[in-house]
Amino acid sequence: MGKEIRTTEEYWKLISEVKHPIIRRYEEEVNETIKNPDEVRKSKKDFSVFLYYKKYGNLFICVLVRHLNNEGYIITAYIADKMKKGDVIWQKKS
Repeated sequence: MGKEIRTTEEYWKLISEVKHPIIRRYEEEVNETIKNPDEVRKSKKDFSVFLYYKKYGNLFICVLVRHLNNEGYIITAYIADKMKKGDVIWQKKS
């Protein structure tokens, strides 16, 4: 996607300890999802937000990223059983 995506340690703690504690043990997978997603979709609710998905077994890691200029900021990350609706803007070639 050509964007540097980041978060602070403090904000990652909020995501992994308060918002979605189960994601704490998947930090490596979250990083891999950002670097090498299977699919990226544009949010239906906020057009500056993109959902990065990567499949692991029967589940997906989903990382929500806000794109601003040439940077991206992680909003949250969670485990999902399916991808949310949204316009597919990028898909990994099979």
